[in-house]
Amino acid sequence: MKRRTVIGLEIHVQLTALKTKLFCSCSADYRHSPPNTHVCPVCLGLPGALPVVNKEALRAAISVCLALNGRVADRLRFDRKHYFYPDMPKNYQITQYLEPICREGYLEIEYNGRTKKIRIRRMNLEEDPGRLVYPAGSPLHSPYSLVDYNRAGVALLEIVTEPDMESPEEARLFLEKLRSILEHLGVSDPSLEGAMRVDANISVEGGERVEVKNIGSIHEVERALMYEIVRQNSLLDKGVKPKRETRHWDPAHRVTIPARVKETEEDYRYMPDPNLPPVRIPAELVKAVAESLPELPDKRAERFVREYGLPRKTARVLVSRKLLADFYEDVVKMYGGDPRRAANYIVNDLLNWLKDYGIKALYSRVPPERVVKVLKLLDEGVISIRQAKELAEVIVKKGVDPEEYVKKAGYVKISDEEYLSRIVEEVFKEHPKAVRDALEKPKAVNFLVGMVMAKTRGRADPVVARRLVLRRLEELRARGASQTSSR
Repeated sequence: MKRRTVIGLEIHVQLTALKTKLFCSCSADYRHSPPNTHVCPVCLGLPGALPVVNKEALRAAISVCLALNGRVADRLRFDRKHYFYPDMPKNYQITQYLEPICREGYLEIEYNGRTKKIRIRRMNLEEDPGRLVYPAGSPLHSPYSLVDYNRAGVALLEIVTEPDMESPEEARLFLEKLRSILEHLGVSDPSLEGAMRVDANISVEGGERVEVKNIGSIHEVERALMYEIVRQNSLLDKGVKPKRETRHWDPAHRVTIPARVKETEEDYRYMPDPNLPPVRIPAELVKAVAESLPELPDKRAERFVREYGLPRKTARVLVSRKLLADFYEDVVKMYGGDPRRAANYIVNDLLNWLKDYGIKALYSRVPPERVVKVLKLLDEGVISIRQAKELAEVIVKKGVDPEEYVKKAGYVKISDEEYLSRIVEEVFKEHPKAVRDALEKPKAVNFLVGMVMAKTRGRADPVVARRLVLRRLEELRARGASQTSSR
């Protein structure tokens, strides 16, 4: 029985571009630091310590709101959200409840050939809690937990969607687009550990809503949702109604595990923060941020289609990561050739070999000038398309200079017709049935051309090879017609 699935997301995005935390001057660059060394009386919530809002965090939040097509609030107000967990040193979190900084936004995704709007209910500016460390890698198998407060107080955006998604794939597409927007804005680097964490709310028709907390990557979100759909459907098939609860995703074992009964808003005992009185957000500040917004992914994709003649699908792949789009434009500027050839080579060849290293290794492992060299070797007829594809693996894995490698490896395209004619003759003798098929069926010519390429280890010029094969077939047809008429 197919049951409708409803999915909503709560995305927690660190503003990693900021140098200091949201309410104090502690460094926000806490990664790789010894535990509990980036702390002070303010972010630890010690008596008498007073928070002061980071103005750059406010500007960053406004830019994200505008990029998400949202409505910026007229004033900045903070509330206290009370809960007693070990990762919150104050036993409350400074967040926004009654007056979020952003409301009524949306993002559009492309799914199954159609455009779908995912509404954004609200976006809050808040402080990040600390980090729980599990010695065994999972709360299920660790005998104890450790707490590191270095992350406590880092500026965080909580982006809450409406339950508009109906599949794990839609959730993944939404998060990928959000990641690209954040990268283009320059406010966050979601590839950093803990910089983008997701709480996924999911319910299958007939059951209650389940929240899966603290999922650390986009692909893990998709996996967690797929697991929950199977788990909840399995319970319903047995006549058991899934209960409303909070669960944790265990990426090591790829299962969700029960954490606690789901809280309600009343459980958090929200109250206005007395140390942070509401302040008006100046309209001129919002206007200044709007005017300074960079080119965002959708507009950039449209420009790639218009300016470079790219297919929409290829353009969307390129803008899915800012680093990738920047890399492509650097290649195009240095290349001076067909921008479509450059896009196809990057998307269809280079990216396949970069998966093992991650997109952040793009410039370090494959400088744009090396890609330009490959494209020019291809344009000049020195190498074939097949050899260019082989070079993609070599320059990614070994970091070699394409021109030097081509010389050492003998990557020279063979265009000599006398030599290739001899190869064609050998192929015709070795594959008489294929020759007979090619005389009757034009598509069978591809096999003979492929055999010529194989005999030359991909070095034959495919255009010349095809022309010689077709010429030899015409000679055989003419000879056959001549013999028939003489009879």
